[in-house]
Amino acid sequence: MPPEIVGREGALAGRRIPVGDEPITFGRKGDNSVVITGGSASRFHAEVVREADGYVLHDRGSSNGTLVNGKRVTSHVLRPGDLIKIGDETFCFEVADAMETIMDLSLIESLMASTPAVEPGPVLKVTIAGGGPVGLSLALLLEHLLGPQVAITVYDGRWVREDERIVWKNQGQGNVRRQQVVTVQSRQYLNLPEEIQARLFTPEAYSEMWPAGPDSIRGFNPRNIRIAHVEDKLLEIANEKSGSITLVPERFDPTERHDTLVKDHVLAICEGGRSRTRDHFTSKFGNADTSIYSLDGHHVQDVVLGLRVKSDLTDPMTVLLTVAQNRFLLNALRGEGFLNMRLTDEEAKEVVGIDPVRHVFEDCIASRPCVMGRDEDGDFHCSTHGTLFLPALVRGSALWKRVIEGLALFGISEGNLSAVTAFRLDMVQRPRFTAHLYSATSATPGTYGFLLGDAANAIHFWPGRGLNSGLASAISLARSLKNSWRGRPFRDADFVRHEAAMSMLQYRHKSRAWKAMVTTDEDGVTAAIKDKIARSIAAAEAADDLDKEADIEALMVQLRAIRDRLAPRIPGMPDDTVLRDHLGTMRSETLRTLLESGAWDTMIVGGEEVDIDIFYREDSPVAAKKTLP
Repeated sequence: MPPEIVGREGALAGRRIPVGDEPITFGRKGDNSVVITGGSASRFHAEVVREADGYVLHDRGSSNGTLVNGKRVTSHVLRPGDLIKIGDETFCFEVADAMETIMDLSLIESLMASTPAVEPGPVLKVTIAGGGPVGLSLALLLEHLLGPQVAITVYDGRWVREDERIVWKNQGQGNVRRQQVVTVQSRQYLNLPEEIQARLFTPEAYSEMWPAGPDSIRGFNPRNIRIAHVEDKLLEIANEKSGSITLVPERFDPTERHDTLVKDHVLAICEGGRSRTRDHFTSKFGNADTSIYSLDGHHVQDVVLGLRVKSDLTDPMTVLLTVAQNRFLLNALRGEGFLNMRLTDEEAKEVVGIDPVRHVFEDCIASRPCVMGRDEDGDFHCSTHGTLFLPALVRGSALWKRVIEGLALFGISEGNLSAVTAFRLDMVQRPRFTAHLYSATSATPGTYGFLLGDAANAIHFWPGRGLNSGLASAISLARSLKNSWRGRPFRDADFVRHEAAMSMLQYRHKSRAWKAMVTTDEDGVTAAIKDKIARSIAAAEAADDLDKEADIEALMVQLRAIRDRLAPRIPGMPDDTVLRDHLGTMRSETLRTLLESGAWDTMIVGGEEVDIDIFYREDSPVAAKKTLP
């Protein structure tokens, strides 16, 4: 293949221009080989000509100049990887493998050796507190966008050094890995570097359980993928970028690291919803407001029991059953994942462990949270605290009976329940996401802090947008830093677009999540869904004559309406007979609870998504993507 000039940024991103014996001209006039419509380009701006030394870029007296690797040139012998900026467009000069190109070996060698390496500019110093998917994604995005112009240090206490690499601690080392399955939108994964996409999305690593929707780019489906796999692959890639990324297997302490931090330009806080670093800088970021997510003056909070399971039902069936009610949510990868059960306040009190030796109760599963895996005796055991899951031991417990019914709803045998955990979910309104932590001095550059991921927007996962919000926040910050970095102290104005993107994410995802926590009746009265479930349980237990057939028919009405909407996008939907037979195996009390919980509010779950590309259109690679792994 001949060398190519490839559009990287701007309206021509993705365009490939083969370079041969004929000159390639750039400019505004329509008779140029490459027409650049932006006003900052001249009519005949530049051209690439094959000469004795290789391919040479000449500026043809343009008004605004031609840049190569950030430096203005009048004539420049191109070498592989050179970035050419003409007007609002950026191109890259790429050379295929020497065995595949029509050029001879001597010309390849002259291209590689004709000009010295470009000296990097001032280095942007970035510290990232928290090395989960959001923190690692930010590090890799910055390395991809800025290369040698950035030095990144990432801290996480869940890591350990193993020979020359940093790896995740295992359970015996005090780190319970997250095996939950998350759903990543195409709007987010298409904006990750191609290297990351290829490594993350190998065929066996993900499934496409949910259909493409308004949030999908060019019809690409959301992808279900295990969070531990994402963490493993991102850390694996980060280990390979040691020239730009330093991984520190320690929890970040802003007090201990103060002297280093004031010499950095950026602190990205990605530690999750309980971030100590964010709390340390509360005076800078402001206090969170709970009132907007409260009812009658009480902050609404959900407790969800997470059940690690394997379902025998098809994906279309599990999607349909999930969307038709608000008591249970199955997010799985080819049937394996977590069945999440929304608990009432009374049920949440039962989520405790018992120490079988000391015969005392522990709330580790509800407050840490811990994961209790099934041991050789069939009990659910917390290896960290030595406790057993009490409801599973007391087979007469009301909670455990309802757990078993939830398993039955999704075609899960009790033997295919391998672990239990719990999540306590609530939301707050954050006043800001960007803060000037330390002012510039004669010896320090001035440090800006940023809240990303759950540290910024901890979101109820029922509508499934937590990781997507986190990835979007990392993408936004990486682009802002890339666009603003000029070797000088940052200003508030440099992050206007990022702060706006973060506010949009908070508004859209939390307004959606709030509607997954509450429901409004025909009289306009709003109540927590968990309270509605509690009332239905109490009423069902007190009733002598529940009409099971009527409840099945009411659920069938909901299921048909959802199926009609999803069937064009999800083949293999179950018919009425399959659905009715399946519902007929459920207890009357369970059916009533499912019915009373209500179907998902798809008007809220669907609809327009947050498109951060509107702030960074010239930086978005999405439009240039043609194929994906």
